[in-house]
Amino acid sequence: MKVILTKDVEGWGTLGDVIEVKDGFARNYLIPKGFAYPATPEYIRHVRDILNQKARKLQREKEKALELAKKLDGVEVEIKRPIGVTGKMYGSVGTADIAEKLAEKGIEIDKKKIMLRSPLRNLGSYNVQIKLHPEVSATIKVHVQPE
Repeated sequence: MKVILTKDVEGWGTLGDVIEVKDGFARNYLIPKGFAYPATPEYIRHVRDILNQKARKLQREKEKALELAKKLDGVEVEIKRPIGVTGKMYGSVGTADIAEKLAEKGIEIDKKKIMLRSPLRNLGSYNVQIKLHPEVSATIKVHVQPE
């Protein structure tokens, strides 16, 4: 029996694929669980429309991410932290601190999109990458300075 997948099914295919499976597998598993429809012209057209909608949505999200990346290019953020007698910084600078400073500049970024391997524990300047979309990222400069 030919079916068109409505979701990604590991080992069988991805959304929109037309595959040939045994009748029992299609009737008892794929179709009742909502993983597939019978491959009739109407269902094929329906799934293609869903794919087109998803593609347009992804394109809009990418365009928004590109606009935001242009805003972020060249942005510099200054974060002040207290230092001890030995010159060591108390605490660290994390993604929440960076997101807060960007918000003060009028740029709202989710802290999960800021790519820091570990919190910044020393004074200095750092290039920090912000992943806005799977295909779009921007780099900002973070200056950690003493209070």
